[in-house]
Amino acid sequence: MAPWHRTAAFMWSTLAFLLCFAFTFAADPGPEHAISYFDNAPTRLFFFDDTTSVIYHDAIFGEIHVSHDEGKTWKRADDIPPGEAAMFIEHPFNNRVAFVLTNSYTHYRTDNRGKSWRTFNVPELLAYVEAPLSFHSDPKKWEYTLFQATKCDTVSSGEQCRDVTYYTKDGFASSPQLLLDDVSRCQFAHSTKDFKHDAHEDLIYCVAYDSSATIGSHNIASSRLYSSTDFFATKQNEDLGIGKNAKGVVVFAIVSKFAVVVLKDLTPGSEGDMLFYVTVNTKEWAKAHFPHTSQARLRENAYTIVESTVHSLAVDIVLQDLTTVGTLFVSNSNGTYFVESLTDTNRNIAGYVDYDTIYGVDGVGIANVIANAQDVERKMAAKQLRSVITFNDGSSWDSLVAPRGTCSSEPCSLHLHSVTDMHDNGPVFSSPAPGFAMGVGSVGKALAPYEESNTYMSTDAGLTWSMVREGACQYEFGDSGTVIVIVDDEQPTDSIMYSTDMGRTWNTYNVGIQFRAKRLTTVSDSTSQKFLLLVQVTRQSQQPNEGRNAAIYLDFATLGRRKCGPNDKESWYARASTKSECIMGAKQWYTRRKANADCYMGEKFHDPEVHDDTCPCEEHDYECDYNYVRSDGKCVPTGPERIPSTQCTLGTPDEKYMGSSGYRKIPGNMCQGGSRMDKPVSKDCSGGECFRSDGGDIVQSAYFRDSKTVLVRLADFTIWQSSNEGYTWEQKFPEERFLAFYMHTHSNERAYLITDSNKFFYTTDTGRYWHSAEAPSPPNTFGAQVLRFQTKSDYLIWIGNADCESGYNCRAQAQYTRNNGRNWRLVEDYVVNCDWARDEELRIDSSQILCESYADKKGSQVFFGKDNALQLVSGTDYYATKTKLFDHVAGFTKFSEFLVVAEYLPMRGTLNIQVSLDGQTFASGNFPPGMHPDSHAYTVLDSSTKSIFLHMTMNEFPTPWGNMLKSNSNGTYFGLSIENVNRNNEGFVDFEKFAGLDGIAMVNVVSNPAEAALTGRKALQTKITHNDGGTWKPLSPPSVDSLGVKYPCKSAGCALHVHGYTERVDARATYSSPSVVGVVMAVGNVGDSLATYTESDTFLSRDGGFTWEEVHKDAHLWKFGDSGSIIVIANDEEPTDHVLFTTDEGLTWREFKFTTEKIRVRDIVTVPEDTSRKFMLLGRYPATSSSVIVHLDFSPLTHKRCLVDNEHPGHDDFELWSPSEERDSLCLFGRQTLYHRRKRDVNCVVGDTPKALDNIVRNCTCTLEDFECEFNYVRNGEGKCVLVPGTTPRPPDDSCRNGEDYWYERTPYHKVLYSTCEGGDRIDRGTRHLCPGINGHSKIFWTMVILLPFEITALVAWWWYKGRTTKGAARLPGGNYSRGSGSGMMATLASVPWFLLGLAGVAVKYRDSNRESVWMGHRERRGYRDVPVDEDAQVVYFEDEE
Repeated sequence: MAPWHRTAAFMWSTLAFLLCFAFTFAADPGPEHAISYFDNAPTRLFFFDDTTSVIYHDAIFGEIHVSHDEGKTWKRADDIPPGEAAMFIEHPFNNRVAFVLTNSYTHYRTDNRGKSWRTFNVPELLAYVEAPLSFHSDPKKWEYTLFQATKCDTVSSGEQCRDVTYYTKDGFASSPQLLLDDVSRCQFAHSTKDFKHDAHEDLIYCVAYDSSATIGSHNIASSRLYSSTDFFATKQNEDLGIGKNAKGVVVFAIVSKFAVVVLKDLTPGSEGDMLFYVTVNTKEWAKAHFPHTSQARLRENAYTIVESTVHSLAVDIVLQDLTTVGTLFVSNSNGTYFVESLTDTNRNIAGYVDYDTIYGVDGVGIANVIANAQDVERKMAAKQLRSVITFNDGSSWDSLVAPRGTCSSEPCSLHLHSVTDMHDNGPVFSSPAPGFAMGVGSVGKALAPYEESNTYMSTDAGLTWSMVREGACQYEFGDSGTVIVIVDDEQPTDSIMYSTDMGRTWNTYNVGIQFRAKRLTTVSDSTSQKFLLLVQVTRQSQQPNEGRNAAIYLDFATLGRRKCGPNDKESWYARASTKSECIMGAKQWYTRRKANADCYMGEKFHDPEVHDDTCPCEEHDYECDYNYVRSDGKCVPTGPERIPSTQCTLGTPDEKYMGSSGYRKIPGNMCQGGSRMDKPVSKDCSGGECFRSDGGDIVQSAYFRDSKTVLVRLADFTIWQSSNEGYTWEQKFPEERFLAFYMHTHSNERAYLITDSNKFFYTTDTGRYWHSAEAPSPPNTFGAQVLRFQTKSDYLIWIGNADCESGYNCRAQAQYTRNNGRNWRLVEDYVVNCDWARDEELRIDSSQILCESYADKKGSQVFFGKDNALQLVSGTDYYATKTKLFDHVAGFTKFSEFLVVAEYLPMRGTLNIQVSLDGQTFASGNFPPGMHPDSHAYTVLDSSTKSIFLHMTMNEFPTPWGNMLKSNSNGTYFGLSIENVNRNNEGFVDFEKFAGLDGIAMVNVVSNPAEAALTGRKALQTKITHNDGGTWKPLSPPSVDSLGVKYPCKSAGCALHVHGYTERVDARATYSSPSVVGVVMAVGNVGDSLATYTESDTFLSRDGGFTWEEVHKDAHLWKFGDSGSIIVIANDEEPTDHVLFTTDEGLTWREFKFTTEKIRVRDIVTVPEDTSRKFMLLGRYPATSSSVIVHLDFSPLTHKRCLVDNEHPGHDDFELWSPSEERDSLCLFGRQTLYHRRKRDVNCVVGDTPKALDNIVRNCTCTLEDFECEFNYVRNGEGKCVLVPGTTPRPPDDSCRNGEDYWYERTPYHKVLYSTCEGGDRIDRGTRHLCPGINGHSKIFWTMVILLPFEITALVAWWWYKGRTTKGAARLPGGNYSRGSGSGMMATLASVPWFLLGLAGVAVKYRDSNRESVWMGHRERRGYRDVPVDEDAQVVYFEDEE
């Protein structure tokens, strides 16, 4: 090529390169940056809202640095001396003001965003709490500030300190004034923008201690919430609607539009649970209700109020102990009712929860759940986290959609690191840039570790995602999303990356130093093009005389982009999903830049403006109106509606009024048109208080405990539910055929409806919502209880039929679940009974399952007989590890803290009772001569007073009765309490203890045993004990009847006799109620023996059975209501159209006619606690097969609330009563006890009024009533205890295991275990002997004991010194201690603790030849457990519903 050609080519190529370079440089000149160095990382980096001013707080050196150009240049605040700045606090409602607090009495304030600072002084030192300053939200009162300090007083032992609160109205321009002493927190009611109310503008809340507390020794019970509107010149105790029980305040907080108070439940037996109270208007406080509360318990340090919306509260609760697995609950609009939103949420030990909302988009949030929660709780396995997203405020959750082409297997979704693993401050995923979200995570089945994760972004608020960078990065949005910056968060780097087209392309910018990123941020509303990157400089890049912490200022305004015009913008709709566009009645949309527009928004400090397009109203826009509750998705009334006084005035049968539909629009909801669910509806003035069904008899009914909701099952296999104590009814799932329902025995809010197929229905919120689920098999037809429950309410055992269609291998099969039926796992085949070993009082391994199953597991279980032994197998680790406990059993049951097994001994053909306290080790009991269970049927009756009552049948079918035995404290020895106690052919006994009065019981005895054995006709007499079975006596008859006529009572044997348990249709209709202590009702007669039921009358006692009065002629059913302030009775001899009620415990009776058509009343029902004034009559029409339920509401009788004064009991509407008042002796069970109950003649509503605790005034001197016969002794005709012929006394107990000084030889008596008497004539003590051990040795002995260790130490030291040069091994002594009489020194020092295993008997009956139905039936009674005598009989279980 010619030279000039080469020259021309070179010039053209050079020109092209220069043009290309110039074009490239002009197209993307890159950002501007500046680096500032600091000695330490900031404790706080704060942008003043809507300004360019930034604060950098170095808490280590106590310095404040200020920048007024978004971090480009910095200057130390010279007005604040170095080392003084301990805490920086910004004013949330004035963007010019901030405070720097110090460790002295002098602090600093700026009114110009840090340009200058002025001092102010306070009387006391700063209290180191999270928020020592509280501000008023009114812009006109921005200087109103509360300051929390610590005040210390000098005492003899040093210093005692407490927190105090001061206030200022001028921003500390003058000295602050004392607000309140001895506080834990004070806050203005007007302190947030979302908590909107019309309360007094100066209302202040303080959590403080009452005056009864001693300084320095506060009890949690003294912590209360106080309020004041005059800066505590006067103060008011906020009673939260619960009166003086509003104590034990742990937390007060204002969250969104809610004010929340958390109390510690201080009632006995509460186990320290937290109570949650909420208000939205500062006037009315309401208790927050959580579903299945036995598991969703608020416990201290086990719940977190997570980021909540203005529509609802969100609370994450730890359901299991010692775990970091939570459950998220979301409330209704006023924060009072919570529903379960998400299970198995991830949280850490500090209480932080993986839950974050998308900024600016209502209803969208992202959470992490633990996919292997069971293994985490059970085996402490590593967590496998999955991310889920909601678009409707937690109503439903879905997996995050993985970017296209990234999934190679199913299931597959995107998972993101969240709050518990934060690598930056602020919102985890989003910013104020509309719709933009980013996160670090992975795609697959579960979340990968952070260092193995990548960076993902969404531009549509989480609907779709794309990967923007391999590896983990920190991220930030600027200029409303037109600039996105990311920086490597895994390893040191010298560059950042940025995108100006919503993450489609990325550019790299080198800042010139190697660093490790710590935090990437910008102004709070993400509207600036300037960013601030906090880093730690690597050693190689550290500048001379500069610290290794740096702030890198990045300015993207230098990119040279034009300002966006109208054509560069678009309307972006949030939640662009066909299922969830509208929330709170509106569609949200923002204006933002189009993705392909190369321009900047330039709307600095202008928050993105949200627009709302109203939507047509739909069902989710409404909530239940006042006095309505949600039941299975519908709002139903909690009781009769109050009719306006201007309506229903004519009295005509067809008169109507306009009442509530049951719904109201959620406050703040913007929907218009559409469904008008809150439109008033026309209703009959007569109301609808009677439920009638042609489905046959009512065969099962039960209330949810602590609830107004009741379930009823009819003979036609239908189930009906009422959520308002029987006022209205709704049939549940009419298309299904229900065999039974079960109330969860450990969770008051749960119930299960059992169909004749694999499907069952369950509720976790007292029937508000029902959910269908699949059981592993149809319910069994072998008579076994279908469902078994545990204290962990999600743990269930299901016993169903397996392979019964063919019939050849038909068997009962048990399976268990740990997640309420979502997954099932096999336990055992060919079972008769399986149950969890753990119970409320039997606190053993929660994974242990006990199964009673056949040894030969072949063929059809229908044809199994005695030759196939029933084995009892224990399986720990959810039956993975099996241990056979017994080769042949007749049954097992749990009773109080005992596990009882009826072991069958085939060689002898008898039973042996085995009892365990730990589910592994068993022991037998000792019985009086001729009363061993191997030859008699028996029934366990009660074990509530440290001993067991057991009925041993002595005369069998057809006229059974027997002797009642009572055990010692551990159930190992049984002695005779009373003979000839009546029993029926089903094994149930006329024995009942009085509720609320331990140790008082009544029995019916057969007074003519010899004659009855021949004729079959029993003559029954009633006996009562007031010393727990030590002695029994007849009931004292009243002198006159209810008409004032004297009883013809002339014989010595004339007494009151009452009908007992064996004659009741419903076992729950007890003599007494725990809500009205001492008041007892019964049906009976005065005479020599008990008359027939139809010849009996109705009686009442107010003193625990000491004295009685006839209250009405004829036999009546009865029910206590409102803690005895009302008692309702109904004729139980014939059909009736009315009931009688009394408000003065039987002094006067009034009649209430409820129908014109008489019904035969079978039962009167109210809430199990007997605290309501609403009742249901269960009955049927005589001429038809129709059943009927009549709702009775006695609330209108009076609205006066009973007054209670816990500080001065007895000086209000309640009385202090003792069961000893009607007796010569003032003592019962060795003590005088005062009980708190409503006065008889005061007509008031008790409701949930808190009562004073029972008060033990004093212990009494021991008398004869405090003793009963020792084992093998019985009372003779003179009432003395004598040895049973042919028996020997028990050997003396010289163990002194309780640290006594002396032991005593036995006598024919021992003290009633429940008695606390002291001194007196101790007829239970024989000759006294000195105890062995500590109290049985001289001073010389203990001198030797004290010196002996030193001597041994010297010997061992000598041996060690000598042994250093000795070959071989030396073995220290230990193990083979002497176990002699215990009088020697080594026996005292080396004694081994031992325990006697208590014995609880089991009830015995013969198996009915017919298979029992799956239904438990009405015979449900506390304390009864039945086990058969012969091996082919079955165990019948009765779950306590009381």
